[in-house]
Amino acid sequence: MIETDSLAAQEGGGQALGRFLQDRRAKLDPASFGFSSIRRRTPGLRREEVAQRASISSAWYVCLEQGRGGTPSADVLDNLAKALLLTDAEREHLFLIGLGRAPETRYKRPEGIEPRLQRVLDKLNPAPAFIKTATWDVVAWNEAETVLWPNLGRLAAKERNTLRLVFLDPGARALYYDWEAVARMSVAAFRADVARAGAMAEVAALVDELSRSSPAFKAMWQDNDVSDSAHAVKDLRHPVLGTMSFEVSSFGVDGRQDLTMIVFVPASPDVAERITSLLEIRDKADRTRDSPPRPA
Repeated sequence: MIETDSLAAQEGGGQALGRFLQDRRAKLDPASFGFSSIRRRTPGLRREEVAQRASISSAWYVCLEQGRGGTPSADVLDNLAKALLLTDAEREHLFLIGLGRAPETRYKRPEGIEPRLQRVLDKLNPAPAFIKTATWDVVAWNEAETVLWPNLGRLAAKERNTLRLVFLDPGARALYYDWEAVARMSVAAFRADVARAGAMAEVAALVDELSRSSPAFKAMWQDNDVSDSAHAVKDLRHPVLGTMSFEVSSFGVDGRQDLTMIVFVPASPDVAERITSLLEIRDKADRTRDSPPRPA
C-alpha cells in the first residue's frame, strides 16, 4: 500500500477533493471493470472497488471522500487518477485540489490533430503557419508554410521536425539572415520545451542524430543553454520572393496542451501579396500538370 504524506489537508481542499472523488466514482460503469452490477443502491463503483484499483486501504479512501483523510501523496493521487480513468484535465484538477499544485509533466506522444485545427491553419493563408509538438515535430501546416519550407510535405513524418530543418535542410542557412543566432536560440528553446514536457528520453535519438550530422548543433547542444522561444519580427531571405519580414507569434492549442501553433504574419501587405501570387502560380501549374491531355 502507498502511504500518505504527513501534511494535513486544509478543510476546504479536503472537502473539494472528497466531492470530486465521489462524483468521478459515480460516473463509472462497474461492469466495464469486471464488477457485478447486482445489488447496487447507487450508481458507479463502490468505495472499496476504487480503493482496490488504487492500491490503498478502503478505510482511508472513505476518509478521503469524507474530507478527513489528510493530504495524499502525489503517488496516491496518480493511482486514484488511473483508478478513476481521469482525463488529463481531470487529473490536473485532482492534483490542484489535493496538493495545491499541478502534477509533474507526463509526456504523451500526440496522435495527430483534429480536422478543425487544419481548417484554422488553412484560413490563415497567406500567413505561413504550422502546429508542432513539445518535441518540435511538425504535425500540420498550411500552404503558405511550404513557401518557406518547400520540401515539408515530401518529408517522412519523423523528418518533419523544426530543429532538424534548421540544421539539416540545405536551404536553412540561406533562409535566415543570421542563421547562427537563430540556430543557437532554437537549441536553447528546444531544450527548455522538451524538459518542460518531460520528453528528454523521447528526443535522445534526435539529439544523437543531429550531433553526428551537424558539428554546429553538437557544439551548441553541449553549451547547455536554456531559453524560452523568442518570437518577434523575423526577416527571411526567400530564393524567389526576396526579403520578407514577418511578425512571429505562438499560441497554445485549446484542449491540446501538447501542441503549439506558430504563425508568421506578413509584416506588410506586399509580403502577403507576393506569397499569394506564388501560391496561385504553383496551384495553376499543378492543375495543368494533372489535367488530361487534349485530343489531337
